[in-house]
Amino acid sequence: MKKHKSILSGIAALALAAGGLFTATPAFAQESVTTVVTETATTVVETEAAAPEAAEPTVEQRLADIEAYFNNVDRPSGDASKIKVPGPGHNAWQMTSTALVLFMTLPGLALFYGGLVRSKNVLSILAMTMGVAGLVTILWWAVGYSLTFSGGNAFIGDLAQRFFTGMSPGAVGAGYYWISDYMWAMFQLSFAIITPALIFGATAERMKFSAVLLFTAIWMFVVYFPLAHMVWAVNGFMCGPLNADAGIKAIDFAGGTVVHMSSGWSALVLCIILGPRLGFGKQPMAPHSMVLCMVGTGMLFVGWFGFNAGSALGSDALSSNAFTTTLLAAATGGFVWGMIEWVLRGKPSVLGFCSGIVSGLVTITPGAGFVTPTSAVIMGALAGIIPFFAVVYLKKMLGYDDALDTFGVHGVGGTLGAILTGIFADPAANGVLSSMNLMDGLLLNQIKACVLTIVLSVVATTIIAYIVKFTIGLRASDEVQSAGLDTEEHGEEGYLLEK
Repeated sequence: MKKHKSILSGIAALALAAGGLFTATPAFAQESVTTVVTETATTVVETEAAAPEAAEPTVEQRLADIEAYFNNVDRPSGDASKIKVPGPGHNAWQMTSTALVLFMTLPGLALFYGGLVRSKNVLSILAMTMGVAGLVTILWWAVGYSLTFSGGNAFIGDLAQRFFTGMSPGAVGAGYYWISDYMWAMFQLSFAIITPALIFGATAERMKFSAVLLFTAIWMFVVYFPLAHMVWAVNGFMCGPLNADAGIKAIDFAGGTVVHMSSGWSALVLCIILGPRLGFGKQPMAPHSMVLCMVGTGMLFVGWFGFNAGSALGSDALSSNAFTTTLLAAATGGFVWGMIEWVLRGKPSVLGFCSGIVSGLVTITPGAGFVTPTSAVIMGALAGIIPFFAVVYLKKMLGYDDALDTFGVHGVGGTLGAILTGIFADPAANGVLSSMNLMDGLLLNQIKACVLTIVLSVVATTIIAYIVKFTIGLRASDEVQSAGLDTEEHGEEGYLLEK
C-alpha cells in the first residue's frame, strides 16, 4: 500500500511539473522544472527508501553564524549555514572602499597631477588617467585577476579564472569570508588602475600617449601581476600573513611594495631613459594651478581610507586601526613637510603641504593594519622629512627630471614605509603577526622584499622602455612639447581664453 501511495504521489508531481512547462517560465526557471521532473520520475522507479535530507542547522549553529559575521571570521557551521553569502555590512564597506580607491584615480590623481603641470598639458594628464583606467580594467577582466590570484606557483597565478570564469556575485571566500568574490576582484582592480597611472607623473609633459598605453600594457604583465601575486596571493613568495611556506615572510597591508615602490622606482628609470622636458632647467615650469593640486590632494586623502582601511576586508577593528593610522600619518606628514619648508626656505607652501600629505599616506600604506597610532605619527613625521630631502635635494643633485616627483614621494616614501613597518609592526595591532610567527626576522624580510621589488621594477622597466622606444617611440617631438600635448595629441585645450 505504501508503495502504491509513493507511485501515486510521483504521478501527481509529474502532472504538476508538466503543467508548469506550458506556462511562460523564464529560462532559469525552466531548468528547475526539468530537474523536478527528472528527480520525480527517478523517485517513482526507485525503492520506497528515500535518501535522508540534510539536517537543518541548529539554533546554536545559526547563532554561531551571526557571531562570526559580527567578528568578521569564518562561519563555524560549514555547509549547514543559511548565510553562505556576502554579509551586508562588510560587503557594503568593501563596495564603498572600492569606490573610494577609484575616486583616488578619477578624479583625485588626475587633478593632483593636472594642477602640477603647465596649462598646455593639463588635458594630457586627464587623458592618461582615463586611458590607463580603461586599459587596465580590460586586462584585469581578461587575464589579470587570474594571473594575480588564481592558483599557479609562488611567483605568478594561472589562467583558470580568465574572464572571471567560475566566479559569481553571491560567492564568497576569494578575498575574505563575508565579501562577494566580485567585490574582491573589483577592489583589487582599483589598485591595479592607480599603480601604473602614478608612474607617468615622472614623465609628464613629454611622453606620447600611445607610448603610455603600450608601456602600461606590457608593464602590467611583467611587473604588477607577478608582484601582486607574490605579495597578496595565498601561495605568494612574499606573502607572510597567508603563506607559511613563503620564501620571504614580509608584510604589506595595502601596497607599499606592490603599488608605491613598483610605480616609484619604475618612474625613476623611465624618466631617465625618456630624458628631461624641453627647456628643463632653462625656463620656468611652475604648476599652473595649485588650486587643482590641493583639491586633488584632498580627494587622494579621502580616497586613501578606502585604500588602507578597505584592505582589512570588512568593517571591523582592523579597519578601524587602519583608518586611524592613515589619518594620523598623513596629517603629520603634511604638517612636518610644511614646517621644514618654512625653516629652510622661508615660507610654507601649499605644494609642500600637499606633497607631505601624500608622502604620509604612501609611507603608512604597508603598515596601516600592522602598527599602532603612536607609531603612525612617527612614520608620518619621517615621511615629512626623508621624502622632502629626496624631492628638494636628491633630484637636483642627480639631475633627473621627475616632473611631478613620483620617485621622491612614492619610490622613496614606499621604501621608507616598508622598512618602518618592519620596525614598528606590533601584534597588538594585528594578531596575524603572532599567529604566523612573523615577528622574528621581520625587518630583514622587509628589506629583502624591498630589494626584490626594486630589482624587478628597475630591470623590467628598463627593458620595456627600450622596447617601446625602438618600436613606436617614447617621446613627443620638440614641436609637440612646445605647443603642448593637449592640442597636439588630443585636439583639445584645457582652458579656452577669450581673445
